[in-house]
Amino acid sequence: MSKKQLSLRELDFNNIGQWPQNAKIGFCAIIALLILLLAWLLFVRDKGTELEGLQAKETELRTEFETKQGRAANLEPLKQQLAQMEQQLQQMLRQLPSKTEMPDLIVDISQTALATGIQNELFQPGPEAPKEFYAEKPIALRMVGTYHQFGAFVSGVASLPRVVIMTMHDISLQPKNAKTDPNAKIGPNSALELAGTVKTYRYLDEDETAAQAAAATPAAPAAAGAPPATPAKGGA
Repeated sequence: MSKKQLSLRELDFNNIGQWPQNAKIGFCAIIALLILLLAWLLFVRDKGTELEGLQAKETELRTEFETKQGRAANLEPLKQQLAQMEQQLQQMLRQLPSKTEMPDLIVDISQTALATGIQNELFQPGPEAPKEFYAEKPIALRMVGTYHQFGAFVSGVASLPRVVIMTMHDISLQPKNAKTDPNAKIGPNSALELAGTVKTYRYLDEDETAAQAAAATPAAPAAAGAPPATPAKGGA
């Protein structure tokens, strides 16, 4: 064993050609292992990390593709369902009063209240507020009647020829003499005061919808080369 160690120490690295055959083979094997190790450290290890990242990306893209493929398969049925819903919405809107029917409808509401015995101390329609595809008409009111009379009024409004939608805002219902008698209670035949604002609705016709869409469209930019407007200077 000591002789072998001595022979290794006696190897001359400046004259490798004179080494024994076994020493040359062993030295070449060590050099080859070092080259393989260096190549793995410089190239293969990084490529393995990159490969893992690409595999994860492939899994993510495959999942995204399957999700979008499922959505695409359901797109046509969803379009048909949307078209049906839009058609139903248009049919429901057509059941609301039109612009020309709105004045008569307000009169009918007021007359329905009077027909049930309710006293209209205030019945004041306000200006319309156009929305996307309908317009709302607020009515400020103050009515006096019994519990049963108000029930008959609501029933009478519901039986009008046109579909009447009324929503209540800031409505208060209290005994008529609540201000003078703090102990007054609501009873079946006691006089009640209903005060607040109700809103009724009508549909916008095609001309109104088109005008509203045109008004919402941004104005075209000024012509090229036109000088910018100079703001007027106010006096000091």
